[in-house]
Amino acid sequence: MAPLATRALAAAALAALLAVAAEAAAPPGARPLGRSSCGPIQNAAGKRLIASDLPLQGVARAPALEMSKAIAFVLDQHDWRAGRYTLAYQSCDDSTGAAQMWDARKCAGNARAYARNRDVVGVIGTFNSGCAEVELPILNQAPHGAVALVSPANTSIGLTHRGAGTEPDEPRRYYPSGKRNYARVIAPDDAQAAADAVLARQLGVKSVFVLHDGGAYGLGVATSFRDAAARLGLTVAGFQGWDPSASSYDVLARGIKATQAQGVFLGGLVCANGSKLVKDLRARVGASVRIIAADGFTPISALAAGAGSAAEDVMVSVAGRPNDKLPPAGRRFLAAFAKVNGGKAPGPFSVHAAQATEVLVQALAASDGTRGDVAARLLGVKIRNGILGTFGFDRNGDATASAVTIYRIRDGKGWQDTVIVPPAALVKSG
Repeated sequence: MAPLATRALAAAALAALLAVAAEAAAPPGARPLGRSSCGPIQNAAGKRLIASDLPLQGVARAPALEMSKAIAFVLDQHDWRAGRYTLAYQSCDDSTGAAQMWDARKCAGNARAYARNRDVVGVIGTFNSGCAEVELPILNQAPHGAVALVSPANTSIGLTHRGAGTEPDEPRRYYPSGKRNYARVIAPDDAQAAADAVLARQLGVKSVFVLHDGGAYGLGVATSFRDAAARLGLTVAGFQGWDPSASSYDVLARGIKATQAQGVFLGGLVCANGSKLVKDLRARVGASVRIIAADGFTPISALAAGAGSAAEDVMVSVAGRPNDKLPPAGRRFLAAFAKVNGGKAPGPFSVHAAQATEVLVQALAASDGTRGDVAARLLGVKIRNGILGTFGFDRNGDATASAVTIYRIRDGKGWQDTVIVPPAALVKSG
């Protein structure tokens, strides 16, 4: 009789062969997502479906379209396979023409469609943290197993851990099953906010007024900045929300000027009337006051176009390293992707989307092919010499990388100014 170990190996090999045979015998192709918000299926013969969930309308349309292209490019580089599993891909839109940004109902509808379709093994998205808050609980308790969500852009702290500005039931409410199915390849807001506080001090700012747009993302990053600034010894001259529907911010700007703050931090979205806010601030507080904005004020082109000359010298932070600071694998991706991108180097979010795709492919390759097992494998993924370098995930789903790039607007364009890695002691996470 063969030893138990030998028989176990033989059984495992037989199971693998049977899985491959079953895959080959099954009807060709994954069931496509029939929602009008989803584009045509790519590589329709693939049997495991990956979806992306991004705002394809409004100010984020251009970067989101490029992100979708980067995702398909990476899948094609893998020959549309993850280990022994064949892949298909659909790009889905979580925005509306009316809102010109992500929409909660659209996000919920998309998530329900992913949950219903058992061929969906993972989703790359979302772009906006508020949309992820809507989708995560639905995906976490999907029938036939939780659906893995890998974000290239979500930075809201409460999605993964407790911290400044998080709600008492965060992040628990996003994982009703008690198991995690979410990871992100970008630094959370407490790391970005800490870098912005370091920047303020480097710029000689001693007193700063903090503004937020009232949204989940804006309030979270603003609160984290306020706390990090205080820990660095900066005076927080005020902490206040701005009304995204206001026609003028002159009264708000007058109040900030009265505090004699040397800097203003903006936590929120450029599409929440951010350009008008910057315009009115600059008109009232003057050019000498430093304005620092978190990455919700990207794309920088939208801020520059909306605020005009008032956007000059505004500093905008973006989590992650710039293209020219990427490791060898990242530079190879840039060169290869540019060839199918009209010769244009991809933006930072497209680079992160490509890395998020690699993470999901690796999780699927290590799994038994069911989406529940893909989600279970997600936080165990280790990326070595990847597009963003070498990193893993902590128990919360946060990537171990935390570099933040600062861009300065000059002549209507964002120019790389510096890269800041905030000290761990300045980043409070739980």
